[in-house]
Amino acid sequence: MKQSVSIDIDAPAARVYEVMSGVEAWPTWTASIRKVTLLDGGLRVGARAAVEQPRLPRAVWTVTSLEAGREFVWEATGPGIHSTAWHTVEETGPGRSRATLSIEQQGPLGALFGRIYRGLTDRYLALEAAGLKSRSEEPSTR
Repeated sequence: MKQSVSIDIDAPAARVYEVMSGVEAWPTWTASIRKVTLLDGGLRVGARAAVEQPRLPRAVWTVTSLEAGREFVWEATGPGIHSTAWHTVEETGPGRSRATLSIEQQGPLGALFGRIYRGLTDRYLALEAAGLKSRSEEPSTR
């Protein structure tokens, strides 16, 4: 089951990617994240991050793809479930961009987990998109 949200942002894609890829700062701009700890240094392919979210078990995500300035993808596994999350930004005009946040649950329990947590996942995606927009548009941080 795949869920996704896109949001238009009044900031250049480079700024949005800077905020989006600063994963350890996520708890400062979205209530959907309690803590993110990079376990292997910076964000790069192969790096792992421990993510703690309200109402969900702690998960360790591994970056599987990264195109600096545009997108990173990370994946996490648990008993019977494999999750993939995409974080993408594209320029839509001068000083404007669109961010898309997506997550897909697969595996024997993936569809069940996706159905049970669909509402929570939709809320978290919306919180993350709104927080990303707000933080990226802040004039003091540009």
